[in-house]
Amino acid sequence: MASPTSVEVGTGPVSFEELVAVARDGAGVHLSSGALTAIEAGRAVVEELAAAPTPAYGVSTGFGALATRHIPAEMRAQLQKSLVRSHAAGSGPEVETEVVRGLMLLRLSTLATGNTGIRPETAELYAAMLTHHITPIVREYGSLGCSGDLAPLAHCALAAMGEGTVRDANGIEMPAAEALEAAGLAPVELGAKEGLALINGTDGMLGQLVLALTDLDRLMKTADIAAAMSVEGQLGTDRVFAAELQALRPHPGQADSAANLTALLADSGVVASHRGPDCNRVQDAYSLRCSPQVHGAARDTFAHCATVAGRELASAVDNPVVLRDGRVESNGNFHGAPVAYVLDFAAIAAADVASISERRTDRFLDKARNHGLPPFLADDPGVDSGLMIAQYTQAAIVSELKRLASPASVDSIPSSAMQEDHVSMGWSSARKLRRSIDGLTRVLAVEVMTAARALQLRAPLEPSPASAAVIALLSAHDVGTPGPDRWLSPEIERAVELVRSGAVLTAAEDTIGALR
Repeated sequence: MASPTSVEVGTGPVSFEELVAVARDGAGVHLSSGALTAIEAGRAVVEELAAAPTPAYGVSTGFGALATRHIPAEMRAQLQKSLVRSHAAGSGPEVETEVVRGLMLLRLSTLATGNTGIRPETAELYAAMLTHHITPIVREYGSLGCSGDLAPLAHCALAAMGEGTVRDANGIEMPAAEALEAAGLAPVELGAKEGLALINGTDGMLGQLVLALTDLDRLMKTADIAAAMSVEGQLGTDRVFAAELQALRPHPGQADSAANLTALLADSGVVASHRGPDCNRVQDAYSLRCSPQVHGAARDTFAHCATVAGRELASAVDNPVVLRDGRVESNGNFHGAPVAYVLDFAAIAAADVASISERRTDRFLDKARNHGLPPFLADDPGVDSGLMIAQYTQAAIVSELKRLASPASVDSIPSSAMQEDHVSMGWSSARKLRRSIDGLTRVLAVEVMTAARALQLRAPLEPSPASAAVIALLSAHDVGTPGPDRWLSPEIERAVELVRSGAVLTAAEDTIGALR
């Protein structure tokens, strides 16, 4: 399905596809007429509260532990500017453009509900910044995942004020004011409550969750391809993947993974060569035989994560919030626990999928377990080391993924003079999940590369059509072909890009049809 070139915000929750289109593919954004109507209605409530003598949190008071101070009308514009400036306190490496675009889109989606009390012109500026590819520079550290992703969102709000730094459509760093002027946009002068409305949401962690789940959908299908090639290359059986056996334990992810393995191994000359009565193999090792159980459990985990993400996409996260009956109420919906938990859950599953992939790879390299292949798949063992150290690379990554699987969401450091005394650390969960996905991509790439070399060493036996298509793709990029030792790092990186881009998955699916 082609990615949309423009996304309308305000007709319902942002979908996974829309978020990816804006965050990753650069689609533009515009607000629906219904969103503008809702925004105007919410703003009218805030304006009424701002004019009232009774203090209202976020409208005419300070914030957090300073909420007890009533701010006079003449100082409220300064109040909003001060809020954004002080909260734009991020530090560390620059966050990826797709993450920043994703969090801006999700903040705009909440603004479009009318529940935040933002002005239409402020919401429209966010849409215009996305359309003109003006990306605020956000730093790695600063969010505790409670009161939302305050620091990352504040850096975006700061840019909308014409302050701070951004990257333009060409990726050039420049002052925000210059980028806005070049695009014909005017900085916003924040009114009552607007600064708070722009920074109080789970948008950063949620955007990263959606992007991660999009990547994991592709990677889990690729993991099935890698597993099938490993089963095939190690002379394993496909009978254990039969649907009737999977039905005895009716987990949906397991059934889908097993069905993929069956399809991927269909018409394999390698599998057929040892299917007869002379085969003395009783059972394959767990890493081969149990691939659908592990991959399936991960799939079901990610499905649960997607359910939580869908609920969060349908949410309006702000504090205080403007209700339809005209009330403005404080709440705790900004707490990131629901998102933080599943971000950590996903990292656990990703680590285990990488772990079983590494075990399948290692079996290829051990002469005692690889059923007639040369040690380390080397051309001249002893002179050549083959893929010995490629497995070391896998092992190092898997070890890192196990550390990243330790949940961030179990930690909490009180902040804001103990007013914010329990936080989710969901942003940290999101950041480590991104690293986990990169690691899983690399581990699967090494397995695919290794299995491709092994299957070529099984000649004249013919691999399955799906495996043959993947091998042809890899060979066209000088990946996975047998022969004397060569500089391996560039070959691994090419394999990683073929997995990351989806080329490996496309090669298989173009041959046998869509995988589940």
